[in-house]
Amino acid sequence: MFGQGGQAALTLMSLLLLLWQEAEPIEVPQDPKILPDLKQPPTIIRQSVKDYIVDPRDNIIIECEAKGNPPPTFTWRKNGKFFNFGKDHRVNMRRRSGTLEIEFRSGGRPEDYEGEYQCFATNEHGVALSNVILLRVSKAPLWPKEMLEPVVVSEGSPLVLACNPPPGLPPPFTFWMNSAMIPIAQDKRVSKGLNGDLYFSNVLAQDAQTDYSCNARFLFTHTIQQKNPFTLKVLTSRKVAESTPTFLHPSGTESSKMVLREEQLLLECIAAGLPTPTIKWFKKGGDLPSRKVRLENYNKTLKLINISEEDAGEYICMANNHLGSIRHSIFVQVKAAPYWLDKPTNLVLAPDENGRLVCRANGNPKPTVEWLINGQPIENSLPNPSRQVMGDTILFRSVQMGSSAVYQCNASNQHGYLLANAFVSVLDMTPRMLAPKNQLIKVVQGNRTFLDCPFFGSPLPELRWFKNGQGSGLDGGQYRLYVNGTLEIKRARAEDEGTYTCVASSILGKAENQVRLEVKEPTRIVGLPEHQTVVRGSAARFRCKVKSDASLPVAVVWTKDDKPLHMGWRLRKEEESLTISDVNHGDEGTYSCTARSEIDQDSASGRLTVLEEASLNPPVSSALPPERPDPPIELDLSDPAARSVRLTWVPGDEHHSPVTQFLVQFEEDRWEPGQWQNLSTYPGDLHSVILQLSPFVNYQFRVIAINAVGQSDPSLPSPRYKTSGAAPDAIPKGLRGWGTSKTNMMISWEPLQDLESNGPNLRYSVWWRRRGSGQEWSNVTTASSRHVVENTETYVPYEIKIQARNDFGSGPESNVVTGYSGEDRPADPPSKLRVSKVDSTKANIHWTAVDMSSVRGEFKEYKLYYWRESSLVPGRVVSKENQTKGYYSTMAEPSGILGDLAPYSRYKMFMVVSNNGFEGPASNTVEFNTKEGVPDVPQSFRINRKSSDTLHLQWSEPLEPNGILIGYQLKYHVVNGSRVGPPKVETFLPNMTGFSLRLPDRSTRYKFLLSALTQEGAGKVSAGESPPFTNEAHIDQVDIATQGWFIGLMCAIALIILILLIVCFIKRSRGGKYPVRDKKDLPLDPVDQKDQDGSFDYHSDEDNKPLQGSQTSLEGNVKESDDSLVDYGEGGDGQFNEDGSFIGQYTVKKDKDETEGNESSEATSPVNAIYSLA
Repeated sequence: MFGQGGQAALTLMSLLLLLWQEAEPIEVPQDPKILPDLKQPPTIIRQSVKDYIVDPRDNIIIECEAKGNPPPTFTWRKNGKFFNFGKDHRVNMRRRSGTLEIEFRSGGRPEDYEGEYQCFATNEHGVALSNVILLRVSKAPLWPKEMLEPVVVSEGSPLVLACNPPPGLPPPFTFWMNSAMIPIAQDKRVSKGLNGDLYFSNVLAQDAQTDYSCNARFLFTHTIQQKNPFTLKVLTSRKVAESTPTFLHPSGTESSKMVLREEQLLLECIAAGLPTPTIKWFKKGGDLPSRKVRLENYNKTLKLINISEEDAGEYICMANNHLGSIRHSIFVQVKAAPYWLDKPTNLVLAPDENGRLVCRANGNPKPTVEWLINGQPIENSLPNPSRQVMGDTILFRSVQMGSSAVYQCNASNQHGYLLANAFVSVLDMTPRMLAPKNQLIKVVQGNRTFLDCPFFGSPLPELRWFKNGQGSGLDGGQYRLYVNGTLEIKRARAEDEGTYTCVASSILGKAENQVRLEVKEPTRIVGLPEHQTVVRGSAARFRCKVKSDASLPVAVVWTKDDKPLHMGWRLRKEEESLTISDVNHGDEGTYSCTARSEIDQDSASGRLTVLEEASLNPPVSSALPPERPDPPIELDLSDPAARSVRLTWVPGDEHHSPVTQFLVQFEEDRWEPGQWQNLSTYPGDLHSVILQLSPFVNYQFRVIAINAVGQSDPSLPSPRYKTSGAAPDAIPKGLRGWGTSKTNMMISWEPLQDLESNGPNLRYSVWWRRRGSGQEWSNVTTASSRHVVENTETYVPYEIKIQARNDFGSGPESNVVTGYSGEDRPADPPSKLRVSKVDSTKANIHWTAVDMSSVRGEFKEYKLYYWRESSLVPGRVVSKENQTKGYYSTMAEPSGILGDLAPYSRYKMFMVVSNNGFEGPASNTVEFNTKEGVPDVPQSFRINRKSSDTLHLQWSEPLEPNGILIGYQLKYHVVNGSRVGPPKVETFLPNMTGFSLRLPDRSTRYKFLLSALTQEGAGKVSAGESPPFTNEAHIDQVDIATQGWFIGLMCAIALIILILLIVCFIKRSRGGKYPVRDKKDLPLDPVDQKDQDGSFDYHSDEDNKPLQGSQTSLEGNVKESDDSLVDYGEGGDGQFNEDGSFIGQYTVKKDKDETEGNESSEATSPVNAIYSLA
C-alpha cells in the first residue's frame, strides 16, 4: 500500500496529466527531397533475437542495423562490459553496419563467445540500444553407454519404458523404433508421452516380438542418436485379469501447471488398465474453448493454443473402462511476460511545442518500468526543465532545439523483458513541397477527384488551395480539404478545369505548387453488342460503338469469356464491330468489348449461340432469352426444434438462367402481422435448409428464387411453426445516465426489438449506485425505456447496469456503465483574459483557468464571445454582430489563437466557461486593435470601349479596405490567342476610380488586373479583358471572291444545276412529244390528247413502272434495250433535225421480231439515258 506521500504523488501526477495539452506529433514523410536535410537520432531497424542459439559448425553472425542522420556508429557490450572486438582477429564488424561476424576458419571454440551482447548505435543526436542478446551454442551430447537387462512383465500389466534423452540445446525431438529401424506402432494402448517415455496401458504377449529403442534427433546438428534397445519378456497366463484404470502419468489425484500467456498449453493424462481406458477432458466451471482446443495422442494430450488469462483454472482428465473410472485435476496458472499496452513511438516536435512519450506494459506479475536516455538511467542524466518523468509517461513542455535524444523504456518481470527505443527530435524546417512541379491531372466528368499536394515543414505549415491564382482558399461546398494537403472535388465539372495552386505557409516561410486539372467526357459504349444465335458456317457480327472525349485516344479490346481474342482471317476487328466468319461451335461464348482511355474505360458483352446447319428452325426454347425463374413450390417443414426448423422446397423452372440464390422470408402474426421480412439467403444448389429462429414467435415462411435476370414471384406460404418461449438473450443497448435538472439523473436505454423479447411481459430491471460509495444497489423494474432517479446531488457519477426479463426468466446483465446526475450553471468565470501577438487577422489569447469543481458539470469548453466594435478606417460603419469560438483546454494557463479577424479594426471580447447545459459568468472584457492588411478586391470593375481606339476602365472602392487606401495598381498586357505580351503597370491615387487607354490597333485585346493598395501591399485582384471590336462601320472590307466558304457555295450551286439538267434530259427522253409506242399498230389511247400545236403527248401508267426484263440488282450488268431508233428507220437512214428531233418516217425494221420481250425503248438507267440522248 502507498503511504501518504505516495498518495500525494499519485494525486499530483493525475492532476498534471489532466491539465496537460500537447501538440499533435509531426509525421515525417520518407521522401528523398527532405531526408538529406532531416537530422534524426538513431533507430534500430534490425537485430538478432533475444535468445540466439547458433550452430557450432557455422560462423556466428550477431545482427545490429540502425539508421539515422548523420549515419550512426556502433559499439558493443558483452556481459555488461565494453566489448573491444578490435583486439580479436576472429571478430569483424560489417561496413556501415553494427553486425558482428565471428569466423572460426583458423580455429577457435564457439563456446568462448557465449554470453549476453548489446549493441549501441550513436550519432550526435542520441544513442539507440538493441535488446540484450543471449548467445548460446547448440549442443548435442552423446547418449551415455548402458547395458539394459530384459524387462520382465506380466501380460495385462502396465509398463513404462524410459527414454531419458541427453540434455541438448535446444532439447531434442524423441521417437521410438526397433532395431530394424521400423517405427513402433502407437495407438490407444501404446503411445509416447511428452517426456519421451513409451507407455503401455497394458502389455500383450505380442509386444515381446520386437525390441524398443528411443531415438533423439538434434535439430541444429541434424544428427540422430539411438539408445540401446529394450527387450521385453512377457509372462503369459491362461486368463488375464481385467483391471480398473490407474494413472501412469501424472501421479496422484491432482497436479499443477504454469504456462505463459500466448504460448501453448500441453496437458497429458496416460492411464493403465485392462481393457484399455478411454480418456476424456473437462474444465471445471465451464466448457473447453473449442476454437483453441486440440486433442492429440488418442485423447491423452490436451493442447490449447494462444493461451490467455481466462484459460486459467482446473482441468480434469477422466480415464474409464467398464470396470470403473478415475480422475486427475490439473490446476493451470497463466503468467505473462511483459507485453505492450502502449509502446512508445518516435516523437518529432517543432520548437516551443509540447509532447509526451508513453510506455505502458502489462504482465503477471505486473512489470516494472524503467526509463533511460541515450542508454543511461534517466535519473543520472542532466536536469532538463522541459522534461518531467511521471511513472510510465514523460512530458515535454516548450522543447527547444538541441534537446533531441533517444529514450529507452524497459519493462521487465521474472518472465522476461521488453525494450523499446523512441527518439524525441526537435526540428525546424521551412515548408517544402514533396510532389512534382506543375502536374497535369486528367479526370472524367462527374467523378470524385483528388488533387494531391504533399508537403512538410516544422512547425507544421498551414495549407490553402487557390484556383487560377484568384479568390480565397478552397474549402467547403464542392471542395473538401484534407489535413494531408489533398483537395477533394466532390463531382468534377467542366467549369472545374483550371490551374490549382496549393500554398503551405508557416512562421518560417512558405512554398507552393501548381496542378493543372483537365475534365474529360467519359468513355461510353453507346452501341452495345447483342446476344446472337447463328447457324454454323455463317457469320456473326457484334457492334461496339464508342463515344468518348475527342482529346483522349481510345483503344477497343475484344475478349471471349474474359480471355484475349487473337484476330485472323475469321475474326476481323473493325472500327465499330467484330465480325466472325464461318462460325463453328468453338466460337460459342460471351464476347466483350472494352473501350479504354488513359483515365477510364467501359465494357459491354453479348453472347453467341451456334446452331447446327440442319437446324434452320431451332427449337423455340434455344432461341428464347433468359427470364426470371418460377417460384419454388411444395414448401415443407420438418425436424422441429426449440430454435430451429428444417425448410424444404422444390425449385421452379429456371427459364434458361440458372438459379444462383434462394431468399427465405418470414412473417409472424404477433408483432407485425402480414409484413414479410428477409430471414436469410442460401446458394442456388440448396433446396433444404435449417432455419435459425427466435423464441416465442409464430412463423410462416416463403421462398424466392433469384437468377441473373431477377427474382421470382414469392412461393406460397409454408404451414405455420411456433417456437417456444425463453428468457431474453439480448442485453439492452445504449445504456446511459444523464441529468435533465441539477437534482436528478435520467437512465435510458434502447428497448429490445420485438423478436428479441423471447416471451411475454418484457420488462427491464435497472440498478444504480453512486460510484465509489460502496453503497448497496438501488433498483427498479419497468416496462418503459427510461427511469428518472430524483433528489441527486449536482453532477456526481453513478454506476448503472440493466437486465431484460420476461415471464420465462431473466436475461444476462449488462456491463456497468458510468452516468452522471444533472449539471448546474458554472460558478466562476475565467480570469485574466488578455491578448498578445496581434496581427491583421489573428491574435493570441491567454487566460487563467477556472477550478474544475466550479464547472458543476462536464467541462465542455471555454467559449469566447467577440465582436467587431468599429473599423479604424474613418467613416466606415461595421456590423457589431456577436461571434463565438470554443477552446478545449485543461491547462492551468491555457492559450489559443483567434483567427478570421477583419484587419484594421477594433475588437472587444469576453470569455465564459461552459458545461453541457449552462454557461458561467463572463470574464473581464478585453479591447484590442488589429493591424492593417491588404484590401479586398475593387468593386464594380468595368471595361468599356468608348470608341474604336479607346478603352475606358471604371471601378469603385473595395468593400473592405482593411486599412488606409494609398492607391490602386493596374497591370495589363496584350492577349493574342494563347500568347501573352509583356505586362505594363499603372498606379493611381486613392481618389481615382477611372482610366482611359488608347489602343495602338482597334483589334488589340488586353487583359487587366486591378488591385487596391494599403501600406501592407496589394490586395485581391479583379480581372477582366477588353471587349472585342464589333462596330460594323469599321469592319475591314474583305474580297469575298477569295473566301473559302464562297468558293464552296458556288461549286455546290453549279453541281445542283448540272444534276437538274441531267434529270430534265431523262424526262424529255421518256415523256417527249415523239414517243416510240410500245405497239405500232394499236390505235391511240383515248387519253392521248393533242397539244395546241397539233402534236401528241403520250402518257401511260407504264411510264412509271420498271421496264420488263430490266435488271434490278446493282451488282448485275446493265442490260440495254433491244430497241434502237435506228430500228425504226429505213435502213438506218432516219433523219434528225438540228435540235435532235426525230423527223424520219415511222417504219418497222423488216427483220424485227414483233413478239420480242424487250419492247420498250425507254431509258431505265443513267447509261440508257445517255444512249437516248446520243
